[in-house]
Amino acid sequence: MPDAHERAPVGITMGDAAGIGPEIVVKACAQGLKAPALVYGDADTMRRAAALLGARLNIVEIASAAQARGGPGTIEVVACAAPLPADLPIGRASAPAGQAAYDYLCAAIDDAQAGHIRAIVTAPLSKHSMHLAGIDQPGHTEILAERSHTADFAMMLANDELRVLLVTIHMALAQVPAAITPQAEARAIRLADRACRQMGIAQPRIAVAGLNPHAGEDGKFGREDLDIIGPAIAEARAAGLDVSGPWPGDTIFMRARRGEFDIVVAQYHDQGLIPVKYLGVDQGVNVTVGLPFVRTSVDHGTAFDIAWKGMADHSSLVAAFDLALAMTP
Repeated sequence: MPDAHERAPVGITMGDAAGIGPEIVVKACAQGLKAPALVYGDADTMRRAAALLGARLNIVEIASAAQARGGPGTIEVVACAAPLPADLPIGRASAPAGQAAYDYLCAAIDDAQAGHIRAIVTAPLSKHSMHLAGIDQPGHTEILAERSHTADFAMMLANDELRVLLVTIHMALAQVPAAITPQAEARAIRLADRACRQMGIAQPRIAVAGLNPHAGEDGKFGREDLDIIGPAIAEARAAGLDVSGPWPGDTIFMRARRGEFDIVVAQYHDQGLIPVKYLGVDQGVNVTVGLPFVRTSVDHGTAFDIAWKGMADHSSLVAAFDLALAMTP
């Protein structure tokens, strides 16, 4: 018999209402998901998205996850924010949409921690919209960590060909070298191992990308790879992890894609995300590793330019949903 956590629905956040979030959530639900789900969002917005797409879905507003009953052809929407105005501007940032998207996420986090939902899958939000609402957060990852009181966390991007976990996330490139510390490297390597094991890999093979060109060329192009990253790798190996590097960043992703490694630890945002996104965002999934619950997300933004035109591809959301199920204990 499944336990209560296994029977709990997956929570999907609607994201920014002015973007493609409502559309891809409706499309995914209309296609059919592999487990029960409920949506943290705005019921009227979801109804408009369903009408736009011609989706025959019964959209029901509920007060809390405890009221969820599920059922075929039904999307249950948890009312967890102020109703959005009917004249909300579409395809651009706005404070009401930013505040609502933040509120949806916070409600889902609280319910995940309480065990009311088994995982969180997030549609895209707009950082600009949140900033207009006075919410000074760089993105989903930091909100998730702060509200769940998680100190050790990391962003991982995954698709069928690559898994990449980041040492540093949302910061200026000029600030990255100072953030490359032994503690940061050790944390990232440990979380990479944990993420792979959650995904069913019993003995993860971890490759660490260097910070500098040619992984520093023995100190010629910078000392971080020699003095910080290398010793952290040696310490992790001594602790029993299968980790190697630092490897040159211009070739390590190709080697991982060919099957030499299960995951690459990248030093900064674009070093890690460009290779994954180059392979296509349709199947990419963003995972926040280290949280006390599973959270996955689409590997793309709000796409304001195509929002509410019925053009958005929901493949990444479905992939994120499926991975959340696979990673749920």
